[in-house]
Amino acid sequence: MKIYDLTEGNNPLIISIPHAGTFVPDNIKERFTDTALNLPDTDWHVGKLYNDFAKENNATLLQANYSRYVIDLNRPPDNTALYPGQTKVSLCPDKTFDGQDIYKNALEPDTEEVTQRLKAYWHPYHDEIENQITRTIKKHGYAVLYDAHSIRSIVPRLFDGQLPDLNIGTADGKSCNQTIAKAAFDAAQKSSYSAVLNGRFIGGYITRRYGQPEEGVHALQMELTQSNYMNEDSFTYDETRAARLKPALEIILHAITNNAGTGIKPKPV
Repeated sequence: MKIYDLTEGNNPLIISIPHAGTFVPDNIKERFTDTALNLPDTDWHVGKLYNDFAKENNATLLQANYSRYVIDLNRPPDNTALYPGQTKVSLCPDKTFDGQDIYKNALEPDTEEVTQRLKAYWHPYHDEIENQITRTIKKHGYAVLYDAHSIRSIVPRLFDGQLPDLNIGTADGKSCNQTIAKAAFDAAQKSSYSAVLNGRFIGGYITRRYGQPEEGVHALQMELTQSNYMNEDSFTYDETRAARLKPALEIILHAITNNAGTGIKPKPV
């Protein structure tokens, strides 16, 4: 199994999808509980929401193939908490979002195995992000990294109540030029969906690590509620709901790319 699938484009936009993978190696899968085998915390079908846009607009699309239960590509390699004071989602998770065990009989990975997974799965994905940013900056003078995610609309262990439909994160304004962030949020607010900027999800490791506006790299995270494009209980894709959501996402992506050069001092090439 390839670590990721990559389609290179010539647009300044790079779409990263780190949590939609479902592949688990047999030596890991055999230690999973029945609950974990269903991979309930997967960002199900996110690629389907963005594939058409990426092809039609010549954007780069990078999608991981391995499950986030193998290793979470949106967590720092030293496993520090992204949201101190809130429930921690670990680099190699041992609990589902609902707090159920992922591994049976205390068979979670030890330090050596975590290190091996970092080398085998985490670093290749991040190396490719860096490669694509470097390539895009060389061509355009800047790059926009859009980190695409989804989550169940109600997860009491992680947040109170029901999550807004469109959750845009820019690390509280640190990872992205404000012109781009405003354009994305304005477009989201004009849609029929509820939206928030830097609410419960301000962006994970990918957004915070690579978003360096002063260096010409502008990163945003989009966290979608899954109820707007799929059945959250069966994990099945809902074509009708998705058909309503995709145009809203495309308007947001166009707003990002149309404003990507505004107010940005291009990095010298």
